Amino acid sequence: MTNASVREFKMPDVGEGLTEAEILKWYVQPGDAVTDGQVVCEVETAKAAVELPIPYDGVVRDLHFPEGTTVDVGTSIIAVEVAGGAAPAQEEAAVAPAPAAEPEQPAARQPVLVGYGVATSSTRRRPRKQAQDPAAQQAASAVQSELNGHGAAPAAPAVPAAPAAPAQRPLAKPPVRKLAKDLGVDLATVTPTGPDGVVTREDVHAAVAAAQAPQQTAPEAPPAAPAASAPAAQPAAPASYDSARETRIPVKGVRKATAAAMVGSAFTAPHVTEFVTVDVTRTMKLVEELKQDKEFAGLRVNPLLLIAKALLVAIRRNPDINASWDEAAQEIVVKHYVNLGIAAATPRGLIVPNIKDAHARTLPELAASLGELVSTAREGKTSPSAMQGGTVTITNVGVFGVDTGTPLLNPGESAILAVGAIKPQPWVHKGKVKPRQVTTLALSFDHRLVDGELGSKVLADVAAVLEQPKRLITWA
Repeated sequence: MTNASVREFKMPDVGEGLTEAEILKWYVQPGDAVTDGQVVCEVETAKAAVELPIPYDGVVRDLHFPEGTTVDVGTSIIAVEVAGGAAPAQEEAAVAPAPAAEPEQPAARQPVLVGYGVATSSTRRRPRKQAQDPAAQQAASAVQSELNGHGAAPAAPAVPAAPAAPAQRPLAKPPVRKLAKDLGVDLATVTPTGPDGVVTREDVHAAVAAAQAPQQTAPEAPPAAPAASAPAAQPAAPASYDSARETRIPVKGVRKATAAAMVGSAFTAPHVTEFVTVDVTRTMKLVEELKQDKEFAGLRVNPLLLIAKALLVAIRRNPDINASWDEAAQEIVVKHYVNLGIAAATPRGLIVPNIKDAHARTLPELAASLGELVSTAREGKTSPSAMQGGTVTITNVGVFGVDTGTPLLNPGESAILAVGAIKPQPWVHKGKVKPRQVTTLALSFDHRLVDGELGSKVLADVAAVLEQPKRLITWA
């Protein structure tokens, strides 16, 4: 391509402060022509799968990482040859320090930890400062004078000049620093294996494993020996691992984020769960009637729709349930809007997208939003923004034939409603035992801001609406 330049497209932060993403699929290959706005790959963050569009026209020159690779935000993932002369100076500066481009100047490169590129300030500022330091120059002159006048014997006094270059702080991303702090590991003692001397999570775990390993074979070895062998021990698996009968799956992406969120929720908010068994026969009849209503033509109408509406009515009658606990400010934040989360099982794990301002939607609008939410989640196209800002959640375990459960709170929320399977059961109705459609509801709530009275009122209101759906008209 005549008069062309190569531009590097870097992994953007597609969520709120995410630091890495896994490349799931490439839609282009080297030699393919691309246009501005064309999707070139699909990546998975800790929250969702996202398609990345290229911001310029050109021809793909190189794909820097294969599918399945986890890449830090700010790292170049694809090179595109574009027309129009030299690339902008800022981008050239970002492209220049490729991993193998200039091995003779490793000290001048600055690794990208978070963001979109290397800082534009000079990377030689530290050496220049040392050369222009008057005190350093005076010390150097004094040492040279001693050498000229007395030979090499007085060389020892030159040693104190060395502290002019203070020890550099170990390079590591914030999550790695937190991990090291939680495990009691001094990063200065860890041997880094990441690019440009960056300490990785594996390095920290290797350091812990090395410290805990028995040193029977070399009890007199210095402490530095285990650290030096840490990288070699990094990929080691437990001795009991049988690859023929066991499969190990890396914990990453959505599953990793879900695990961290659930552990944080379980050990931060004091959970209380209450249960109620309800006759929902009238609700099931209403569902069948709505399916025949012209206003709901083409919409997904099921029991979850009316359960969601019942919860919204209960929240309107008991607004304090729709709140969150601000630990830093020591305040309870009551939300005057409801972003209704619906737990959805996907091939990548459990996600909880939410319907924004669900409280303001009519029943047909709520049905349309639920249908769109479910279909998008099943296709794996839920955006990170759709899973942020939830205020209360519903999880429908009944679709798996489960009677009920004790759900954990979605972080940042104060309540979650679990809906069990709807089954025909013997029930006392109008003084006689009859077969009725029955389900069990479970409401978990944060006991720091929701007491037993408030939680019980909300659960009782949901049950009352499902038992007598006409209350949707009188209470809504």
